[in-house]
Amino acid sequence: MPAIKDVIVKKPTDQEVETCKNWPIWQGQVSTFDWGYTQIETCLIIEGKVTVTDRPAGDDSITFGPGDMVVFPEGLECIWNIQEPVRKYYQFS
Repeated sequence: MPAIKDVIVKKPTDQEVETCKNWPIWQGQVSTFDWGYTQIETCLIIEGKVTVTDRPAGDDSITFGPGDMVVFPEGLECIWNIQEPVRKYYQFS
């Protein structure tokens, strides 16, 4: 089963940013919730700050914010902690 260590966080290329601008936008308010990925999700954070932790709750976590491109693997079970309201472009594949 995938874990937080399998999540990719990177700075996107200019071409990747332009591609992301054609994707839908998701918004979330400050909150904490469980999430499971049934598909690969790629997203580009427009604004906000999020920390994602392995589920069941573990010591491994990642934090990302504006300008980060994040790829979540299929099968990941995690806890999202939105620390600042977030907006992101996203695509499932």
